Amino acid sequence: MTTDDGTPPDARGPAHTWPAADADIGAWTDVYFRRTREAVRRFGSVEVTYAVFMRRPVVSAPGPAVTWLEAVAAQRGIALSIDLRYPEGKWVGAGDPIAYITGPLESLVDLETIFLGKLGPPCVAAYNAYTMCADLPGVAFLAMDARHCAGTEMADLMAYAASVGSERARRKVGARGFVGNATDATAHYFGQMAGKGTMPHAFIGYAGSTLRAAEMFAEVYPEEPLTVLVDYFAQEVTDSLAVCRAFPERAARGEVAVRLDIAGSRFMEGLDPPRSYAVLERNAPDCIRGFRTDDELRYLVGPGSSAAAVWALREALDVAGFDRVRIVASSGFGPAKCRMMAAAHAPIDVIGTGSYLPEKWNETYATADVVEYAGKPSVKVGREFLLRR
Repeated sequence: MTTDDGTPPDARGPAHTWPAADADIGAWTDVYFRRTREAVRRFGSVEVTYAVFMRRPVVSAPGPAVTWLEAVAAQRGIALSIDLRYPEGKWVGAGDPIAYITGPLESLVDLETIFLGKLGPPCVAAYNAYTMCADLPGVAFLAMDARHCAGTEMADLMAYAASVGSERARRKVGARGFVGNATDATAHYFGQMAGKGTMPHAFIGYAGSTLRAAEMFAEVYPEEPLTVLVDYFAQEVTDSLAVCRAFPERAARGEVAVRLDIAGSRFMEGLDPPRSYAVLERNAPDCIRGFRTDDELRYLVGPGSSAAAVWALREALDVAGFDRVRIVASSGFGPAKCRMMAAAHAPIDVIGTGSYLPEKWNETYATADVVEYAGKPSVKVGREFLLRR
């Protein structure tokens, strides 16, 4: 189902406004905030100012939280002042207040739990997305986080965050950034009408061969660019060349791409540790000449979709005359892996990733403290750095 203008039904209104009704807010907020609200009602409310901050550097991604807060304020008939010190896409230092929120304590105190949950995770995800795009400015990214999210609200928050981090990378280093995502519901964050994607591994298994899967997809979707998963049978080079030879005209026009999503338990066809080092020695020797941690070496010359795997596939395609066939890489492409791909100058055209999702969830915890009561500065000892200056 689509709207009159062809967009998915929820493409114009993100899911992050839920919950807005008082009953729902009460059910999902900490009880001590709810009890504080009742006590303040009895003894008289006062105007307060909250300072909202995080304990680690992030990229400001306040949209969902602010949208929700404004929706609740409108429903409650109250006036709020939101002093956003770090607008969307700005770098925020650890402990720096992202925003000061002023309003009646009675109407704000029970909103903290939900508000912070809509703020912290997107800020960390935006930071991750920014660093990935900035490290690989010539690579296009696809947001494939939805299948790793805990429900649709989280998927909405993470897609928004990827778009914020991506836009910052475009401004700062001219990066291509995120050009699309996997689902229709959040495609609007990337300026798209619908999600992007071709085939999962299940389709290869159903078809019985990589080439047959490519043929079936091309028959059903003749106008779509052809991106083929080539790792199902552990014959990445063999199957890539077979697909290209079956579609030579499309390959010559740059309408064919092969996707590496190799399991981390094995090396790509034709590779092992010595051969992986040799591939990088030919193409990017500096990346293996200095000290590397175990994780960095795994990304460079280890099993899975490594830098060596990408380079080896590029070499094979070029030698066979398919220099316009693009390489899509996926599987574990978070900030650390993207840094190593940049160090190896890996010839990746597109990265499909959901690995900008925060890895350590406790780093996503946003915190709020009241720092003014009736205009008078006051905050618990140890948090004086939050006072408005």
